[in-house]
Amino acid sequence: MAAQLARHAGETGGRALVWNRTREKADAHAREFGSEAAELPEVTGANVIFSCLPTSAEVDEVLTALAGQLRPGTVWVDCTSGRPDAARRQAAGLAASGVAFLDAPVSGGPGGAQAGTLAVMVGGDAAVLERVRGDLAFAGKVVHVGETGSGFAVKAINNTLMAVNMWAAGEGLAALARTGVDLHAALEVINAGSGRSYPTETLIPQRVLTREFPLTFQLGLLAKDAGIAAEVVQGAGASAPVLMQVAALYRAAAHTVGAEADYSAALKLVEQLNGTEIK
Repeated sequence: MAAQLARHAGETGGRALVWNRTREKADAHAREFGSEAAELPEVTGANVIFSCLPTSAEVDEVLTALAGQLRPGTVWVDCTSGRPDAARRQAAGLAASGVAFLDAPVSGGPGGAQAGTLAVMVGGDAAVLERVRGDLAFAGKVVHVGETGSGFAVKAINNTLMAVNMWAAGEGLAALARTGVDLHAALEVINAGSGRSYPTETLIPQRVLTREFPLTFQLGLLAKDAGIAAEVVQGAGASAPVLMQVAALYRAAAHTVGAEADYSAALKLVEQLNGTEIK
């Protein structure tokens, strides 16, 4: 994402300052993509500040470190998969300093980030979004989904829907494995039929059947997102027993398999429950 911003800055005559909690990563990014590695206080000179951190708690830490230093008129775009209540609190705090806030989480994975085709779901003032829409260089699709916090709510539900599909597919494939069915053949027909999904088409063939489970997105973070989705359901007074159960299952998977494992490794818990491997 930061590489796309650096490219955009080069095309428009701007500057892309990159800060990372690990300075060596910022330096490496500057060498590879032409951005400028910066210390945190330096980013306050930017017209638009993008943040993308594991949780809203880390965003709070950055906001605290920059308290009183941000310029009025700045727009803060938070691409973290954060909490809707945190977005509302952060937006109110920044507004007191004349800084606008948008919660703008993304979907599309590393491939979408590299290609600049991520889907961005934005909560906040629509007029503020229009001010910075041209700066969302990592986006293929940008949709304003509602007031502050709405972007984070949509992202949590989006990720949980993917989690539902992956868990359900894992259960089905584990059952088929126990009956002796060739899972490669099973997926071939599933993906040509109505049972297909992103997990059956991509995640399971490339990560689970191969037993590679390459780390791209931590299981603990997906469990966190499913937990946020459960909070959205509860806050809305809605009935969503499947989403609530999946949030609990991924929390259990993170505890059992390991929060730092790739999110596809959640299916290792399905395998344990069924005494078989999905391969």
